[in-house]
Amino acid sequence: MASAESLKSSGTARGEVGGGGRLEDIMDSEKIEENGSEKTVTVLDQTKKKKNKKKRRSSFLPKFGCLRSDGDGRFDMESASAGTVRSPTHLVVTVNGIIGSAQNWRFAAKQFLKQYPRDVVVHCSECNYGHLTFHGVDVMGNRLADEVISVVRRYPDLVKISFIGHSLGGLVARYAIAKLYGKVITQKPSQENGESRSNGPKDPAPEEKFKGQIAGLEPVNFITSATPHLGSRGHKQAPVLCGFYNLEKAASSASWMLGRTGKHLFLRDGAKEKPPLLLQMVNDSDNLPFISALGSFRRRVAYANARFDHLVGWSTSSLRHRSELPKRQNLTRSEKYPHIINVEPAKSAHAQDGTSVETKGNRSKTADMEEAMLRGLTKVSWERVDVDFRGTAQRFLAHSTIQVKTYWLNSDGTDVIQHMVDNFLL
Repeated sequence: MASAESLKSSGTARGEVGGGGRLEDIMDSEKIEENGSEKTVTVLDQTKKKKNKKKRRSSFLPKFGCLRSDGDGRFDMESASAGTVRSPTHLVVTVNGIIGSAQNWRFAAKQFLKQYPRDVVVHCSECNYGHLTFHGVDVMGNRLADEVISVVRRYPDLVKISFIGHSLGGLVARYAIAKLYGKVITQKPSQENGESRSNGPKDPAPEEKFKGQIAGLEPVNFITSATPHLGSRGHKQAPVLCGFYNLEKAASSASWMLGRTGKHLFLRDGAKEKPPLLLQMVNDSDNLPFISALGSFRRRVAYANARFDHLVGWSTSSLRHRSELPKRQNLTRSEKYPHIINVEPAKSAHAQDGTSVETKGNRSKTADMEEAMLRGLTKVSWERVDVDFRGTAQRFLAHSTIQVKTYWLNSDGTDVIQHMVDNFLL
C-alpha cells in the first residue's frame, strides 16, 4: 500500500494530468494512509470543482476552434459545433499585410463564425508573416497559393472560396488567385493505409472541368481593405509623404529597405522589356490570368479609408481617379455602421470601360502607369465602401483600425467588419 509521502514524491499527488486520469485514480483510492489522506482528497476535490466550474462557464460562451495548428504551421478557425451537423462548405481565406501575421484577422474571423457557424471555415493565412512580407508580391503569392491548396485538401467537403486581404495582403491575394485559377486540385495519397484516394477514373480534361474556379472551388467574394492596388509611388498614394514630390522621390529611392516588396509597391522593378509587376497584374499575361481570375468571383469589394490612413491613399485603395472621389462633406454616416460614409454598388464592366482619363498631354511615367492599372482593374466591376474614422480617438490608426488588427487598439473598426460580414455572400 502506497503512502501519501510516496505519492507526493512520485509527482502523482501534485496533480499531474498528462498521464491520463491520474487525479481520478487517486480520488478513487481509499487506501491512502491517514497522515496525508484528508489533505490529498481536499486538493483533488478543489481541482474537480474548478474543472466543473470551467465547463459550466464555457457552456454559455460561443465555441470557436481558435487558430489551431494542423502540424504543418497552418491555422484554421471554425465553429466547434459545425461538425456536429455538417461540415462547412465555404472557405474564407484572410491575408495579412506587411509585417503582419495570422493574428491580425483573428477578430474578423470570430465575427464570421458567429454569423455563419455551420457554413464557413476561416483560414487565417500563416505563410507570409513578419520579415517574410519583404520577399515580394510574387513570392508571397506563390506561397499563399500553395497554402490554399493544402487547406482545400484538408477539407474535402468545400464547395466555395472567398478571399479577404488587408493592405499588401490584397495584392498578394490577387497574385495567388491567378496561380489558382483553373487549378486541378487532387487529394494527397493517404499516408495511414498506404492507399491513394481516387474518385473514379481519371478525368481526361481536368483543366476544362476546373475552368472558372479557384483551387477547384466556386469563387464568391474577393474583398480588399486599404489595399494599394495602384502602388505607392507618387500622386499622394502614400499620404504620409504629404504629396511633396521630393519626399515621394526620396521614399521611392529608399524602397529597397522593404526588399522586393518595396520595389513592387513603388513600381521600381520593371525593365525595358518587362513592366513592373503591379502593371503586369492588371492583364492576363505570362500564363497568369490575373483579370480572368479576378473576374471569376461573384463580387469584388474595395474598402478604403477616406482620410487618416497615412500609408495607403483613398484613390489607390478604392480604385478611382482622384477626380472621381466623392466629396466627403456630401456623404452621410450610417446609423448601423457609423464609420461607413459611402457605399457604391458595383457598376457593369462596360460602364467602367468608359472611365475618363484625368490628365492628358505631358503626363509623367508614373501617371501613365497609374492610368493603365486603373483601366485594367476596372475591366471588372467593383463595389466600393468608403470609411471615415473622423471624431474617434483611433482615427490616426485608421490603416489598422479598418481591419481591427488589435481589438483594444483598433476597436472603432468593429462596425466596418460587421458590414463586411453582413454583406458577405455565402
